[in-house]
Amino acid sequence: MAGARPAVGAAVRRCTECGGYVYGGAPACVTCRALVDGIVEAEWAAFLRAWDPGGATTAPDQEAELAALVAAEPDRHDWRVVDAALDRLPCPDCGGRLGRGPVGCHPCDQAHGFRYAAIETDRPGSAPGNEHAVRVNVSVVRRPQGVSPDELLVRRLLLPALLVGLLPTTAQAQRVSALLKRSGGGAPKRLVAERAVEELLRAAGLG
Repeated sequence: MAGARPAVGAAVRRCTECGGYVYGGAPACVTCRALVDGIVEAEWAAFLRAWDPGGATTAPDQEAELAALVAAEPDRHDWRVVDAALDRLPCPDCGGRLGRGPVGCHPCDQAHGFRYAAIETDRPGSAPGNEHAVRVNVSVVRRPQGVSPDELLVRRLLLPALLVGLLPTTAQAQRVSALLKRSGGGAPKRLVAERAVEELLRAAGLG
């Protein structure tokens, strides 16, 4: 599992598996999906180290109890810690990871909504509101069944730009939306979205 996410202002790079910008190929690309999951898992590991400074290995039952405590108070924790905690709790209805089950599963839908109460702190040097955008796009990529194919396409392709601190303006977002509506289905839509993201990165000197 990957560790820390890219630094603000870092240049984006291509994924050797899917050929797109790293992170942007999730959830279909295994490499990109592992990187996205790593954003959450790295923060959970740091949270465990802070919770147990002695460095002793946290037993599975203790970790589950801690995850339940975090999930019960999402507004007291960083969003990545909350997402990781939910991953460690089984849904009583669908049996999957809590918050990531099918749309219509009540416990998962409820947990998915509560996750947005978690703390989102913009990183120094990033655009105001960037952390919220990162948080939403990561959530969508990790639970793609909750959105339309077009929304998933835009959010996953924008994720690499968001992770290095950018935030599209309203005009830029509207332009991408308009271009997608005018394009055909399938590959044409993907190409239009990819070009829009490339333009955003080049304008910021990061592409």
